[in-house]
Amino acid sequence: MASRPCALSIGNFDGVHLGHQALLRQVRQAADRLNLSASVMTFEPHPREFFARLSGTPDKAPTRIANLRDNMNAMSAAGMDSIIVEHFNATFASQSPQDFIEKILVKGLQVKWLMVGDDFRFGAKRAGNIEMLKAAGAQFGFTVETLPTVMNGAERISSSAVRSALSQGNFTLTESLIGHPYAITGHVVHGQKLGRTIGFPTLNVRIVHRQPAVHGVFIVQVHGLTDQPLAAVASLGVRPTVENAGRVLLEVHIFDYNDNCYGKLVQVEFLQKLRDEIKFPDMGSMITAIQHDASQARAFFNNRSGAISSITSPPRPRSATDRI
Repeated sequence: MASRPCALSIGNFDGVHLGHQALLRQVRQAADRLNLSASVMTFEPHPREFFARLSGTPDKAPTRIANLRDNMNAMSAAGMDSIIVEHFNATFASQSPQDFIEKILVKGLQVKWLMVGDDFRFGAKRAGNIEMLKAAGAQFGFTVETLPTVMNGAERISSSAVRSALSQGNFTLTESLIGHPYAITGHVVHGQKLGRTIGFPTLNVRIVHRQPAVHGVFIVQVHGLTDQPLAAVASLGVRPTVENAGRVLLEVHIFDYNDNCYGKLVQVEFLQKLRDEIKFPDMGSMITAIQHDASQARAFFNNRSGAISSITSPPRPRSATDRI
């Protein structure tokens, strides 16, 4: 699997918050010091999502902060040479801790230095722990280190804390936890084209996971179409008034912009939440609400007095030499 020995970290890395970033910095530094590849292993789907589906209770899965593309971009930006995405399935979940160590870490990835969080567990029934890893390291010749909890003031920085901030629409707190403005990246896809018939054409970005950590109607700005971010209003959810399929979609109406965007990669940065997604009794009520949303968003940008161009953009992708 690995072309050369590596320094490695393992985790879910949803959202790649400041705690994750501190861990990845240690991996990068160790790789440079020991002449190793800087590598990270993550999982798709999230293990808790897999077990929630397996038990028939998908609603108990954690909401997703970021899609795989954005997580990989953030890990790459943190200096990782190799990003290993393990498909988390029944076979992987049933693997014993010893098999995980010997088959994947030692033989597959040639791990020489490993850093994980201080609460890391692995293997079937989460039977593996830090002590087991350190004993294996002594046997197979790799070093194991742990990273203490990273704090934001008195609060532990965690994916749960980021999810909580997003559920409240608190993008200021979210930025303090992840280190940059919150954004979702994706390709523009064809939709039902309903928006153009009611005066609000949208570009649509499909959200693969069914439970995003953020949902509702938002003031946003769109990166990737012009040299400057474009002012917009967006809805992220299942569109209960016009659709009953339960598909999650990010719909973005960019003000005063009509170019063809299909197939383009865009980054939608979230600035402020306007309201929750609701099911309207009729199309007329929905259109009135959309008009009000757009009016609020326009007022927001007008009040910023042109400051939109000075906003710090979310991190851009850094190429990795090996993405699996």
